Amino acid sequence: HVQLVESGGGSVQVGGSLRLSCALSGHSYRSYCFAWFRQTPGREREGVAALDSDGTTSYADSVKGRFTISRDNAKNTLYLQMSNLKPEDSAMYYCAAAHLIVFDVRGPGCTAVGGALDGEGTGFGYWGQGTQVTVS
Repeated sequence: HVQLVESGGGSVQVGGSLRLSCALSGHSYRSYCFAWFRQTPGREREGVAALDSDGTTSYADSVKGRFTISRDNAKNTLYLQMSNLKPEDSAMYYCAAAHLIVFDVRGPGCTAVGGALDGEGTGFGYWGQGTQVTVS
């Protein structure tokens, strides 16, 4: 069955770096949209970064230039490299996956403005359990 398992969270000082990993299993994921979301208690889930199957990426304005989403197909792993971390980056981070057709039908696409990162993750059917990041 489809399974997404995050790892790599932890505590880090302001300005530090972390790399989150999301192990993918149970599916080929060939034509999928992947994303990282984050959430803090009492706040809406926020889309952080998205990755299309053609390698196109998109990022929330708050993390542009600091975070990088990528995928290693050989290892079946999705990554989120985070650098120059700030206290406001502290949150539970989740990886998510959905077939590209979900966002092609809904519009305007996985990594387009108004695409997969909007709407608190609606459209994503597969989620990991989350990994906590604390920046202080």
